[in-house]
Amino acid sequence: MKKKNGLLSIGAAAKYLGVSVMTLRRWDASGKLRAIKSPAGHRYYESETLGQLREDILSLARIWASSAVVPEISESYYSDTQDRFRARLEHMALLITQEPTMTGVASLVTAVAGEIGNNSFDHNLGNWPDTPGIFFAYDINKRIIVLADRGVGIKTTLLRVRPSIKNDIEALRIALTERISGRAPEQRGNGLKFVASVAADNQIGISLQSGTAVAIIGKDEARLKITLADRNIPGVLARIEY
Repeated sequence: MKKKNGLLSIGAAAKYLGVSVMTLRRWDASGKLRAIKSPAGHRYYESETLGQLREDILSLARIWASSAVVPEISESYYSDTQDRFRARLEHMALLITQEPTMTGVASLVTAVAGEIGNNSFDHNLGNWPDTPGIFFAYDINKRIIVLADRGVGIKTTLLRVRPSIKNDIEALRIALTERISGRAPEQRGNGLKFVASVAADNQIGISLQSGTAVAIIGKDEARLKITLADRNIPGVLARIEY
């Protein structure tokens, strides 16, 4: 990687993060990742800042899910089809199972991640606003899984069968606590009810955001808490901690 006074050039930074140079320029313009500009106008980035961002898969997922223009991301984080997602999910399950302390929990964690990821594909089929597929990344050492999509979101999905839903908080509450019916597309609510139940009963922490609402489930929270988020995620952003 080309460095200048401990800084990385924009080309080297893009390669390091697995995004395009144009994406970094957009992030600089929007303030999501500011560059250091030389007197000649060249962009440079601190390697420490880039390292923290690359390690923080939640931040990468949030940027990918919320950017107005779709950022290019590394193929190792992107599942463009449901088959690819399921293959990567199986590989993740194998890695978790190999952890001695994960006996009995690996299958539950995999089921929760699988439900959230499959929901993204099932309920945006033919309706993706721009880019189909999902962000799917995990850190076995930190025991964190992150999923995100650029879909229509939970409220829009449920409005098809519950036109009286007023906001994202109400939509998340219904999706996570009420059984709606067995017909598509409202099964999104049924699947997320399963996610909430498994997480709360097995101390699996989940942060699930859609629109301007975010739900915190399990771990340190008493089963379920839904609040306003600090930013809008048009589709879904989920973090699983086990």
